[in-house]
Amino acid sequence: MIYKDFQNLRLPMLGFGSMRLPLLPGGGDGDAYGYHNGNSERVMGRALSRYPRESWLLASKFPGYDVSNIRSDRVEAIFEEQLEKCGVDYFDFYLFHNVYERNVGPYLDPDNRVLEYLLRQKEAGRIRHLGFSAHGFLAVIQRFLDAYGEYMEFGQLQLNYLDWDFQGARAKA
Repeated sequence: MIYKDFQNLRLPMLGFGSMRLPLLPGGGDGDAYGYHNGNSERVMGRALSRYPRESWLLASKFPGYDVSNIRSDRVEAIFEEQLEKCGVDYFDFYLFHNVYERNVGPYLDPDNRVLEYLLRQKEAGRIRHLGFSAHGFLAVIQRFLDAYGEYMEFGQLQLNYLDWDFQGARAKA
């Protein structure tokens, strides 16, 4: 296994995502926030519960791809539900998910209190490392980082190695 140092961690270069877990008869991701109607988090929680918490790292994402979730009255409920579904007290990595053209404004709107809430969770130790994922164009990512960059410890970008022009991948890289 290849590892990279990240702050106080030695991270494996290979991670396991659960976007497609569990596979449902006939396929489909469910119709609410979270993959497969939130069942991916339950599956990961059950699978990981067999091992000591300190033996694995867990990431989750605030489901901002659905702009209706980016509201001050939803942020806490979503975060608490994610912890419960995963059966954990904290996330090692937590991301503003899918920063793109439609949601960058709501993410940056202080009235929605997303950053405020997540920073409080980080202070409380319920988020160890805060970052973002992005499918948006470079200008959108730059706008997000101009506002919140000082708080972001890492970023996850949509890159397609076979199509460097998809979603402006070349410019982002």
